Amino acid sequence: MRVVGRLLLGAFALLLAVPAGGAALTVALLFDPGANAWLARGALAGLDALGDVAAGLPPEGLLLLVAGLARALFVLIFVPPALTAVVGEVLGRRGLLWYGGGCGLLTAALPWLVRGAVRPGAPGAVAAEARLTLILFVVGGCAGVVYWLVAGRSAGPPLDPAGAPR
Repeated sequence: MRVVGRLLLGAFALLLAVPAGGAALTVALLFDPGANAWLARGALAGLDALGDVAAGLPPEGLLLLVAGLARALFVLIFVPPALTAVVGEVLGRRGLLWYGGGCGLLTAALPWLVRGAVRPGAPGAVAAEARLTLILFVVGGCAGVVYWLVAGRSAGPPLDPAGAPR
């Protein structure tokens, strides 16, 4: 019965952690000047794609753009808290550092892991990537902290009244 309760609590915690990460990502992208410029360029590209659809061209390009964006958001916002939660539950981790820090590190590392290597580039590009990595760390950290607040503090085997695992 405890396993079912932990599964339900974990699902509820993820249901709250994922939107918290999404909200943190939205706030960070809106207030960071570099990300704001990137979003503006992306919005202009989306308007160009809508113009192509209005001109009678097939909408596959726009659909592929939307599908790629949805997949990237799923990987950045859902996968790190879910993976951190599963590993934390299995290992019985209860610490804020595990959920907040681990989820933040995993979220920040995802673009580097997906790409597989460091891209050579100008010093400005390196600074922009470092800023994006920091933004993603904060986004993952926010999601991890929300998960910890709801379900992470009670992970692992139940404690006896003295505070030691049974």
